[in-house]
This record gives sequence, structure tokens and C-alpha cells, in this order.
Amino acid sequence: MLHDLRSVSKSVVGLVYGIALAAGKVSSPEAKLYDQFPEHVDLANQPGRDRLTIHHVLSMTLGLEWDELTVPYGDPRNSENAMEAAPDRFRFILDRPITDAPGAKWTYCGGATALLGRLISKGTGDALHDYARRVLFEPLGFGPSKWSVGSDGEPRSASGLRLLPRDMLKVGEILLAGGSWNGGRLVPDEWVERAATAVVTIDHGRSYGYHWYMGDLAAGAATQPLHWVGGIGWGGQRLFVFLGLDLVVAMNCGNYRKPGLEQSRVTGVVLTEVVLPSFI
Repeated sequence: MLHDLRSVSKSVVGLVYGIALAAGKVSSPEAKLYDQFPEHVDLANQPGRDRLTIHHVLSMTLGLEWDELTVPYGDPRNSENAMEAAPDRFRFILDRPITDAPGAKWTYCGGATALLGRLISKGTGDALHDYARRVLFEPLGFGPSKWSVGSDGEPRSASGLRLLPRDMLKVGEILLAGGSWNGGRLVPDEWVERAATAVVTIDHGRSYGYHWYMGDLAAGAATQPLHWVGGIGWGGQRLFVFLGLDLVVAMNCGNYRKPGLEQSRVTGVVLTEVVLPSFI
């Protein structure tokens, strides 16, 4: 059955951006962010915003005010809910007050993924879901998929993807394979490497690349921590790629009402006490 991936959607968007970049449809990470949105030139002219690039969007180091973690989802003060309610979600994101220097700090930000989704759509001329389906989902042999949209018709790029669990697994497999599939290349190998390379430290030993998390996990009889790259979504959606074990683990849960730390404990126990010991 199709399952709500929540924020694992972000990692999929990160890969799709790399495909669009290789096709010449979107700008490089070094490009100025506000240059991509000429309809908001008044915001671009505000002091400090000229320093923001697509690199900061991909790595969630924009330095803009955004809070999805301390205010519960469903609360209008939550930045993602406020974005959904805004008359223009992209202006809402780009107009957030500057709180830190670009690149200095990681701030969890669904708005960053919304910007990427918009850039993909503008550059390719396709809806985000249509483009992702054509360049990634269909070549990987996916079954049905859905991508929810807001009341304004814009895709919920950061959280709206629905996939079959076996197809979510394939997203991790393409990362494990360095972007190759069935003898062909779907995602540029240099983009896979860039996505899976730490840009900024988060917490608890985790880092963040280009819309992918990474860290090290102690498990079973392993003499050293196991390195992983992955996608993490609310409610217990997890996609882990263990490069050293040639292993991908996809997990779907419905623990939406449990705190994030409790969700992590549940998935951590499954990994360290059930899955990984059988591979070590």
C-alpha cells in the first residue's frame, strides 16, 4: 500500500534536483538564491539576502527564521503550517527574517525543500511529481505514487510523497549504487557523492549533506561504528543506507503522535537489535 513518507520526501527531492541539474534545467548550488525568483526582486534587494545561494537551500543552512521542531505541527505558529496558509508560500519563505549568517547553522526547514521543488518545476516545465516520475520513479520500476498538494495547488515538496515501501527502498538502493541502475546512470555520481557528504553538523553525532542525513551507529558485534546515510520522516519513516554493509533499510510507521526522540528510539532498537546484528 502507498505510505506517507513525510520528510523522507525531502531526500527524494534532493536527488531529483541533481538529475535536473545534470540536464541543465536548474542552477548550480553556487547560484544566488534570489536570482532564481525575479518576481520577488523587492526581497532580493534587502540587506544580507544577496549572500544566500542554492547551496544553503540544499544544506538547510539559510540562516532564516524557521521553526518546525519546537512548535507542534497543526499549530499555526509552526513555520510549515504558516507556509501552507500563506497566500504565496514562496514569498513567505523568502521573506523570513535573517537570524544567522548563511552556512553557519543548520535549521530544519521544509521551506527549503519547497524552494527546490519550485525550481525543479520552473526549470523543467513539469509538475514536481511528473518530473520525478519520469526521470527517477519509472526508470526504477516504481509502482503507483502520489504527491499531495496544498490548497494553492503547489506540491508539498517537503512532506507529501507517497510510495510503496519496496519503492522507497529503491531510493536508498540508487544512492548505494552511486546513482547507477541496471547498467545505466540515473543520478550523476558526483551528485550522489555531494548529497552524501557532510556540509554541517546537526546534533547527536549527525550531520547533513544535500537533503540527506548521515551519522555513525554502534551495533551488535561491530568493532567500529557503522556509517549511514539516510532520510528521516515524522512518525517513524526511515530510510538508511549502510555503505559498508551493502545494505538499505526502509521503515514505515504511524507513530505520528509520539515525540521525535521516542520515534528515534523505536527505529534505533529495530536497527541495532534486529536488523544489523544479522549483517555483522
